[in-house]
Amino acid sequence: MSDDHRTRGGRIPESRLRLNTHLLPVLVGLLLLLQLTFPYRGWVVLLVGLGGGWLIGYLWARSLARGLWLTREMRFGWAQVGDRLEERFTLVNDGWAPALWVELIDHSTLPDYEVSRATGVGGKSLLGWHTNGLCTRRGLYTLGPTSLRTGDPLALYTVSLHYPEASPLLVMPPIVPLPAIEVSPGGRAGEGRRPHADALEQTVSSSTVREYQPGDSLRWIHWRISAHHDAPFVRLFDSTPASDWWVFLDLDQRVQVGQGWDSTEEHGVILAASLADRGLRSGRAVGLVTHGEDLVWLPPQRGDGQSLAIMHALTLVTPGSRPLVELLERVQPAFRQQTSLAIITPAVEGDWVEALLLLLRRGASPTVLLLDPVSFGGGGDVSGTLALLSDLGVARYVITRDLLDRRQARPGWHGQWEWRVSATGRAIPVRRPHDMEWKRLS
Repeated sequence: MSDDHRTRGGRIPESRLRLNTHLLPVLVGLLLLLQLTFPYRGWVVLLVGLGGGWLIGYLWARSLARGLWLTREMRFGWAQVGDRLEERFTLVNDGWAPALWVELIDHSTLPDYEVSRATGVGGKSLLGWHTNGLCTRRGLYTLGPTSLRTGDPLALYTVSLHYPEASPLLVMPPIVPLPAIEVSPGGRAGEGRRPHADALEQTVSSSTVREYQPGDSLRWIHWRISAHHDAPFVRLFDSTPASDWWVFLDLDQRVQVGQGWDSTEEHGVILAASLADRGLRSGRAVGLVTHGEDLVWLPPQRGDGQSLAIMHALTLVTPGSRPLVELLERVQPAFRQQTSLAIITPAVEGDWVEALLLLLRRGASPTVLLLDPVSFGGGGDVSGTLALLSDLGVARYVITRDLLDRRQARPGWHGQWEWRVSATGRAIPVRRPHDMEWKRLS
């Protein structure tokens, strides 16, 4: 049947025409045999009635199989939790037979998103509609594939059309306003001063260099030293160490508490995303280190590209088996003096503090954001770890479940959409995304 179906926009759906019951052919064959063996007018009437109904049902279903097609379009290829997702559907019937019922079956993987529906469309006509949904969970999902089911009025045949096209949709964690959390740079209290515009123009000696790493700017290369060592080296500027932020996210599944949105895992991801966004917006170079199922290592960089890289990484992370102490020990050789570390963890036992002490001796400046497991329905006491950190002079904050209340991640808080809630409770869009072009799925 697929070979006969006309192409729509370069796409041919997988088409199937199925007879719902084999009793009808058996009865028609039996009546034909009886008429040939024992001619009788009653057999002829029954034969014409059943055979004619069979023929009409087949022609009706064939018209639907050849003339019915669907166009599915979406906007954007990514969103944030709280953003609205909009799709446009167009159901066209080029055939002579009306589709009295059409069932649209959506096979998308986006949670809490339902666009399946039942409708109908007349012959030589079309029907269009829009759907809206709320992105409620971070992750990589697909919109589509899509299937259509219809049939003739006598329910003799079922026509199935399958559109295998699917589009990926990346739902990133939301960015929320943070309370007065200050990341200590270079051993000084507070977030420090923003680097001067001419900071990168300062003269440096050959001792303040390191080997080139992927992502470093080519204009930082120290050509004389690179030529001497026959390997690329980049300059380290006086203002760079204090301006770099490393965000550590503890994803050890053994210390996570809570389920879904109300979990230390999700709050840690949101906190890391929001903290990285704050640093990048202030002109700092921000990096990310976490180890769930896989190691995420993003060295500090500036700009929108780094923001997207961090958000993409945080979208896909899941808890793993690596404890925070192992992660801190593993990365020690990579840090130089005056590096700012923002450590986000629900591990209140404090066995990782000893590894943190080694980083302090190397000149790192940590700030610990301790997720209180009790507020997420778990157990444990943060006081012991807080006391250890206080003795070491480490900046520390206790993050409770109500700090990142879900109301702060309502639709469009910092995503692509911005909404105003009317007195009646209705959400009215006041700012829409820039990319409003429709992208075709099927």
